[in-house]
Parts: sequence; C-alpha cells; structure tokens
Amino acid sequence: MSYMVTDNELQDCINASLKNESEMNIDEIIERSLEITASELNFTSGRNDIDPNKLIHSKDAHCVGYAAFYAATFNYILKEYKLDHAWNAVPQRGKIYFLGMNVHNWFSSSFFKDHDFVIIRNSETGEMKAVDPTLYEYFYIERVAVR
Repeated sequence: MSYMVTDNELQDCINASLKNESEMNIDEIIERSLEITASELNFTSGRNDIDPNKLIHSKDAHCVGYAAFYAATFNYILKEYKLDHAWNAVPQRGKIYFLGMNVHNWFSSSFFKDHDFVIIRNSETGEMKAVDPTLYEYFYIERVAVR
C-alpha cells in the first residue's frame, strides 16, 4: 500500500532536507529518501503504525513501516522536482537472500516470515530499482537485487 505525505511535520521534515537543492536526479532522490527515513525512524519488531503520517510522530517502525515511509518520502520528493510523471515507488513484500540462501529459514519467529522493501519503477522506460530502507538503516546497503 502506498501512502501520500499529508502530515505538516513530515512535509516540513522532507522540505528542510531539500532546501539547498535546486534540482536532483533519481539516484540523489533515492539516497536522500534513505537518509531521511533512517534519520526519522527507529527499528522495532513490535506492533506499530505503518502510515508515514503517523510514524513521523511515533518514530518506531518495523520493515513494513520503513518501506511505507520511504516510498511516501520518495514520491513526495519526486513531485517536488516534477519527476513524478515517470517514476514511482511502491512498497513490496518478499524474502531476503544472502549468498543465495533464504535468511528467513534461519529464524523461527513469524516476524521473519517475509520482508518489505521498495521497488522504484520508471513507467516510460521500464527501468526498475530496488531499495531496502531497513537494510540501509543497519548495513548502509543502498540497493538490493530483485529475483
């Protein structure tokens, strides 16, 4: 599910991080959105909101909230720089693989059954990029591969 940024505090937070940027390309928007998400959220495995407009206040999120917050932030910045006609970010659910192995098999908790990340797609060219804001938070991994 994709959310739109409607909360004034979230808008102000994003706008403050953009105030010195006259223009940005897609890779810069990806990076800035990761930075904003990592600076505003704290990871928790507990139950919490996933709506970015609420997360800006509560600050605690699991991977679903991280993906929703990132996608909303990214799409808001796209609109600010008038790139939303071609690009769009949507949260997705999948598995995490490391060295070809599904890491979810190593955990017994239902929390690790699947994982949320974000697909960024260009509707004009078909180009696709994948980011995982939760992995960025812990390991500074900016991009992930999709299988």
